[in-house]
Amino acid sequence: MPLQKILKWLNSFFNNKKSFSIGLYGNVNTGKSTLANKISKDWSGEEMSSVSEIPHETRTVVSKEKISIEVDGKKIVLNLLDMPGITTKVDYREFVEKGLTVKEAQKRAKEATRGIIEAIKWLEHVNVALVVMDATEDPFTQVNLTILGNLEARKIPVIIVANKIDKKKAKPERIKEAFPQHKTVYISALKGTNINELYKTIANVKA
Repeated sequence: MPLQKILKWLNSFFNNKKSFSIGLYGNVNTGKSTLANKISKDWSGEEMSSVSEIPHETRTVVSKEKISIEVDGKKIVLNLLDMPGITTKVDYREFVEKGLTVKEAQKRAKEATRGIIEAIKWLEHVNVALVVMDATEDPFTQVNLTILGNLEARKIPVIIVANKIDKKKAKPERIKEAFPQHKTVYISALKGTNINELYKTIANVKA
């Protein structure tokens, strides 16, 4: 095979196949685990995380390795990381209000606090971040600003996911206007709405 053809083939191979770790970050109950399950189910046939209306259901980093995605001829191998929800305050009484006993609530609060620390530490292992925000909520929160600030400081590529667009109060355009420096994709992880647009964005990200 002529050298020119070999170089062309190698260039095509490496340009069309990427592998990286992608972390899902965001406040509690923004739908990170629902999205992680959707991605994992679509491409591996298996869900990966537990989902609950009680805050901090995910309290340790949950990973699903070697998820192969192919979009528009581009092949990607993902290590998907579902991170514990980030918050500025963990109060055990919030869990008591959800029906947990005081003992259960205090245990959950301690685990949630450790989970937040773990999620921040895992930034060292993340190549791309999906920052999941609730499209029904005001995007200008201390949590969102802190997460984006940490990612930007580390120069980690960011895709903002405006989730829950199936809700009547959803205003995803507020998120896009709030953080114009980053690509924003509007989706419903629960309904699967616009999920293919997210896959295309992931496939084209420069990790």
